[in-house]
Amino acid sequence: MKIEIYNTVNELGKAAAKYAAQLLRKTIEANGANIILATGASQFETLNQLVNEDVDWSKVTMFHLDEYIGVPTTHPASFRKYLTERFISKVALKKVYLINGETNPEQECERLSELIMQHPIDVALVGIGENGHLAFNDPPADFETEEPYIIVELDNACRQQQMNEGWFKSIDDVPQKAISMSVNQIMKSKNIICSVPDKRKAIAIKNCFENSVSNLYPASILQTHNNCIVYLDKDSASLLSNK
Repeated sequence: MKIEIYNTVNELGKAAAKYAAQLLRKTIEANGANIILATGASQFETLNQLVNEDVDWSKVTMFHLDEYIGVPTTHPASFRKYLTERFISKVALKKVYLINGETNPEQECERLSELIMQHPIDVALVGIGENGHLAFNDPPADFETEEPYIIVELDNACRQQQMNEGWFKSIDDVPQKAISMSVNQIMKSKNIICSVPDKRKAIAIKNCFENSVSNLYPASILQTHNNCIVYLDKDSASLLSNK
């Protein structure tokens, strides 16, 4: 794992997207590419830049990380809505596999798990939550399961973050469950690009990268990935001892 720190969130997003595009171009030359895209406020700048990069998207298959159970695509917090508006509608992807949180969650996990096992991931774009979660794997995260997609309970810190970011009007509106890509499935990605701007993520960054790997700090597992770059801005990196 490598950490890079930028002065602004805009610089962070551009750097992360350009590196993702570079990896995709190299992979596409060989045999097409499979990517994972994350959502949330931390990904705004990265996705804004990525749609403008020179990539043959017709050779790219996309999966996404997580989705609330029971939230329709018309809801502002829907991750399917987020990805459709910010990415899918702007590029011509070969294939898109979105998580349907409005159907039977067990069957949806099975469907997606079968699909992703046929599409080894070349590049995963992820973020880190204020509670240190990776996707919706809140602490204590399941580091053992080999199931690619799982049903998870969202903790209070995670649900509070979603409300504070403006996706929901009240904490009671935030779902308690979601479908999430598992930690082990994320870690199977050949390359991981982790974009984490903002002062409110500084404690999580310190906890995840200045402590030993622990499921209490789920994103700390990224320390063990050989091809992971974590992109921070000066605010999210502000509590790190060695900058």
